[in-house]
Parts: sequence; structure tokens; C-alpha cells
Amino acid sequence: MSTTDRTSDPDAPARADDAGGVPARAEDAGTPGRAGVPGTPGVPGTPGASDADGLLAEQLLRLTRRLHRIQKRHLEPVGITPAQSRLLRTVAAFGEPPRMADLAARLEVVPRAVTSLVDGLETAGRVRRAPDPDNRRVIRIELTDAGRATLRELRSARRAAAEDILAPLTAEQREVLGGLLTALVDPGPEGGC
Repeated sequence: MSTTDRTSDPDAPARADDAGGVPARAEDAGTPGRAGVPGTPGVPGTPGASDADGLLAEQLLRLTRRLHRIQKRHLEPVGITPAQSRLLRTVAAFGEPPRMADLAARLEVVPRAVTSLVDGLETAGRVRRAPDPDNRRVIRIELTDAGRATLRELRSARRAAAEDILAPLTAEQREVLGGLLTALVDPGPEGGC
């Protein structure tokens, strides 16, 4: 990403000089919330920890918004929203066509949200509702041929979006980031909510 991209994008990842890495000016070194704050960032109970954690949380939120915008831009040519994309990938991940309740549980959303997404994907011909062969009262969600073709397009769009975001990082940095994100996304039994 070029310098002009950063300045025109308020949610672009912060540079070292404005993100607490290296103070932009020498006089900022002692300013609270800047790099010169004494303490161990990220260690609760030490001076500067809450400032550093707050800054890190803000950077993660900014990155999330940026990821969403980039993903949306790459999905527009496919004619699908990020939420529909996620639902389509989730349907494909099941061994057999899932029920609406299965999708809601996997996506961690209320069933009514899944209904709206399925309605949109069904209108576009990407999924279809089908009665369960063992219990006619149960409706399952099946991928159509158009849905499978859309999944192939989505893989390309997601790779392009990922490259946009990760372009500034080396292969080693990407590996480290992957490990850190895994620790945050799946903290294990003692770190869960």
C-alpha cells in the first residue's frame, strides 16, 4: 500500500509513527499513549499496559473494517455479499445438507438471520431448500450447481482480497501473524468466553 493510500484511507493500518511504535516527534516520547510510556505493554497492572492494549484493540478494529471493505470490493463482481459468502462456504463445509438450525449454530447468529441469507441465495439460484428424506418436516439447505460455481469464484476473490491486505508482509511475518490470529480466534478452554 502506498503512502497516499494510507493517508486517504482513515482505516488503513497505522504506521509506526502514529501507532505507538516510534514517536513521530521527539517531544511525543513522554506523552501518554505513545511509545515512550514506561511499563510493559500488554501486561496488566503495569503502567502503560492499558494504553497499549487500547491502541492494539483500536488497530484490530481498524483492520477489521478495512478487511470488510476489501472483501466487499472483491465480492461485488461475483454478485454476493460477505455474509452470503460466509453462509455459502458454511453450507459447503457440512458433510450433508445442513438444517437452518445447524447453520445458525455454526455461524453463531439467530436463525432469522440465516433465513434472510438463504432467501437471497435461493433467489439467486445458489442454494435450494429440500425436505429431509427421513423427516419431511425438516428442511435442509443444498448447494446448487450455480452455488458450487460461485464457491469457485469466491476462492479466487478471497485470495485476491488476502493478497491486498497481506502484501506488505513477508512470508515469515504472515506465518507469525497466522499463529497470533489462531491464538486469538481459538484461545482454548481457559481463554474462552
